[in-house]
Amino acid sequence: MYLKSLELAGFKSFGKKSVLQFTTPISSIVGPNGSGKSNIAEAFRFVLGEQSIKSMRGKKTEDLIFNGANTTARSNRASVKLTFDNHSRFLNIDFDEVTLERVIYRDSLSEYYINGTQVRLKDIVELLSGAHVGASGHHIISQGEADRILNANPRERRDMIEDTLGLKIYKYKKEESEKKLTKTEENLMQVESLRREVAPHLKFLKKQVEKIEKIF
Repeated sequence: MYLKSLELAGFKSFGKKSVLQFTTPISSIVGPNGSGKSNIAEAFRFVLGEQSIKSMRGKKTEDLIFNGANTTARSNRASVKLTFDNHSRFLNIDFDEVTLERVIYRDSLSEYYINGTQVRLKDIVELLSGAHVGASGHHIISQGEADRILNANPRERRDMIEDTLGLKIYKYKKEESEKKLTKTEENLMQVESLRREVAPHLKFLKKQVEKIEKIF
C-alpha cells in the first residue's frame, strides 16, 4: 500500500477540510453528478505539481479555490495534502511516511511542502520522478482526458512515454542546465562589455606607472 490519504481544504468544491483514507488495494469514489468526484481526481494532479490550470478545468488560479456557498464563506487559500506509506522507500527520502502538500492563494502564490518543510516545485518533481509518479495525464485520467490521450500528437505522446519511463527528471535537469548556461553566457557578455569599458582607463594608468618608474 503506497497511498494512505488525501486531504482537501478550500480546493474547488471542498470548502471545509475533507480527508479521504485509502485502506484497501483498490478504492472507488462514487456519487451523483456535481458531487465533486472529478475535483478529487484533479486534486491529485494539483498536489503532484500540475501547472496547467486549464487541465484542471479552470481559467485562472482563483478558479481552484472554493468560492463560497449559502452557508460557507469563500476561502482565501486552497490546500491539498497527499500522504504515502514509504516503508519500501519507493520515494527516495528517508521517511516511513511522506506527505506532499501544495497551497495556493488568490494572488496566485503557490507553496510546496514535503513533510511540513517548505520546498521548491523542483524538489517535488525530482522526488516523484524517481518513483515514476507525476501529474501527467497517463497517470491520472481526469474528465475528458481520455479523448486527449487518444488524440494526442506525436510530441504529446513522447512526453507521456518519457514520463512513464522516468525520464522527466532528466528533461527537467536539462532545462535547468540550459537556463544556467544561458545565464552564464549573459554574465560573460557583461564582463566582456565591462572589460572594453575599462580598457582605455587601464591603458592610461599603465602609461602613468611607466612615467613614474622612469622618474624613480
